[in-house]
Amino acid sequence: MTTRTSGPDAGGGTTAAEETVATLAAGTGQWLGLHAGRLDSPAGRAELPVTPRVKALLQLALLCRCWRKAAPDDPALEPVLAVVEHAWRRPDFPRLLAHSPDSARPFGLIWAALAPAGAAADARRGMLDRLSADGYLRPRRKSPYLHLGTRFYAELVGLGHELASYEELYACSMLARADGMPVAELDVCEVTDTVFYLSDYGFRDTGLDAEARERALRVVERLTDHCVREGAWEYAAKLLLALHCLGSDPLRTPSGTAALGMLTGARSPDGSIPGKTARRRAPASAAPQQYFRWAYQPTLVTALTMLLLTNGRRPHPVPTTSPPTARRTR
Repeated sequence: MTTRTSGPDAGGGTTAAEETVATLAAGTGQWLGLHAGRLDSPAGRAELPVTPRVKALLQLALLCRCWRKAAPDDPALEPVLAVVEHAWRRPDFPRLLAHSPDSARPFGLIWAALAPAGAAADARRGMLDRLSADGYLRPRRKSPYLHLGTRFYAELVGLGHELASYEELYACSMLARADGMPVAELDVCEVTDTVFYLSDYGFRDTGLDAEARERALRVVERLTDHCVREGAWEYAAKLLLALHCLGSDPLRTPSGTAALGMLTGARSPDGSIPGKTARRRAPASAAPQQYFRWAYQPTLVTALTMLLLTNGRRPHPVPTTSPPTARRTR
């Protein structure tokens, strides 16, 4: 994974933290390039349950989308993107999305939104037509969290919808209410995904005013410290990215540098992160296919975070007042 650092130290050079991020980015990106193809291989289709395998491919497509935006000329992207392009060309992939009734519609929307160029255009159009016709893009009884993700992917794919504005959805989110809540009561994925959807993974401003942004940063920093204490590698990587998306420089904060140090200590010689947490580390005796299941998701999350920390930095202007409520589109 090609990396480009910013934020030189006082002497004009690259900081130790930036060098560490570059090392993690290169190692995790290389491991994914070598191993992600298992998801769409005959062995992977035989070994891996359908729903986790589909979810893993959707996560890989999201990584590729961010990778292409942040570092489109990076040669390390090519083998990873090739896995996504091959999977999206498979005629049975749309049917696999419906394997779990509860996830069929959200998976279908994400599959359509993240489709690489030229992939199954007719199937994609049919999926979007069904989602529009069955009312999935109306509020109905969605939780604020599901509502927010639906809006993000609907807008990514260019679908009209009747969903509430980002401002309204943030106000109802766990993150907006979390300042002062016990850290054990907070859902890391819900907090971080809220930041990711608001900011498009750091490619746009969150729209939060200065006060709301500071509250959100306090929550994410508290969660980061907690995850470092717990040895929660994957969550720590997600929280590092959330700090970045909120306009912070996590490489220069105590919580961020602690999380980065923990991930560095967890990294295997081959560049992978060998499990979600220190307590759930892949056993030394794990066969290659078993190790892949332990390491895939935490390695992907770490790769995404390190990619955007090195290539995705840009100024994050903070509005002095809350943005107006966006209109719903139809």
